[in-house]
Amino acid sequence: MASNIYLVRQRISRLGQRMSSFQLNLNPLKEPLGFIKVLEWIASIFAFATCGGFKGKTEIQVACLTNKSDNKTITATFGYPFRLNEASFQTPQGVNVCDVDWKSHVLIGDYSSAAEFYVTFAVFVFLYCIAALLLYVGYTNLYRDSRKLPMIDFVVTLVATFLWLVSTSAWAKALTDIKTATGRNIVQELLPCIQQRVICHFGSVTSMGSLNVSVIFGFLNMILWGGNAWFVYKETSLHSPSNTSTSHSQGGIPPPTGI
Repeated sequence: MASNIYLVRQRISRLGQRMSSFQLNLNPLKEPLGFIKVLEWIASIFAFATCGGFKGKTEIQVACLTNKSDNKTITATFGYPFRLNEASFQTPQGVNVCDVDWKSHVLIGDYSSAAEFYVTFAVFVFLYCIAALLLYVGYTNLYRDSRKLPMIDFVVTLVATFLWLVSTSAWAKALTDIKTATGRNIVQELLPCIQQRVICHFGSVTSMGSLNVSVIFGFLNMILWGGNAWFVYKETSLHSPSNTSTSHSQGGIPPPTGI
């Protein structure tokens, strides 16, 4: 028991000595491993910023049956995390539009799960890229002398590639539904319009170009992480086994020196 505690303390002490020996080395950034990690870091920023920072609105022109020439605009404001079923319609301040309580009418759909999953994952990727870059440029020898760190990096890279595919695909599907729920079809869903208590015409909806960009950056991130998996794999013991393990795997004996 005492010997095990001593070994643990010794390993912790060695790790502490290595971590304290921070040496800035920018050479890894010139290699594909570090350069692509920088691109992943930048792409993750665009991914969560273009989605998480969106604010939009959809407008409908409403006319009362008693005065069809007098159109009023009602507006529903929505944005991240896209809980459209909480976005109620608002009338111009102090204006009663056709004696309808428009605040009780909302958009249709809740797409927060896909949006929050996408943005949260992008933020975690952003933080991981910072930690990985710090390890690459500050503790280059610790990373390349260790067998576990490259392997952990490789596994994380594979998982991240898969999760980029899943999260981006889910968000792309949700975005398509959001465009439908806030577009021209909204007139066919509003109860006062269906009951013909008022005359409704679709007005406009905020351009969702930034959300389209977020989907593009999601798939770009997937490509970057998938491509970088090869360069991370080259740092692992799976690609570069030790000389001892190589000789044993070949079933031979290392040749004597001088040959």
